[in-house]
Amino acid sequence: RVYVNQKDMAANTVTVGPDSSLYTATVWAEEMNWMAVPEPAEPIRAWARTRYRMAEQPCTVYPLGAGRVRVEFDAPQRAVTPGQALVLYDGDVVVGGGTILPAPENQLT
Repeated sequence: RVYVNQKDMAANTVTVGPDSSLYTATVWAEEMNWMAVPEPAEPIRAWARTRYRMAEQPCTVYPLGAGRVRVEFDAPQRAVTPGQALVLYDGDVVVGGGTILPAPENQLT
């Protein structure tokens, strides 16, 4: 089996790979909406979901400014999908959320 890893509409290409290529420990998101806290100036610990029914996963959130963050999960996550929501939690409290960026734009620092 092979799985779609990336789509490049401009080049009209699709990149595929094995199941192991679907895992990533780093995710970038934009359009962050901070709900329970003001936008952090320093990294924070949180729990995150990248899918509606997945269990929250521990992570560190690095604010990049301009409504963007880099999230480093403690363990790699499977099939994180651009365009989907990244939701951050502190227990039962929603800390904030944003939109996951596609791979090429993921190179924000």
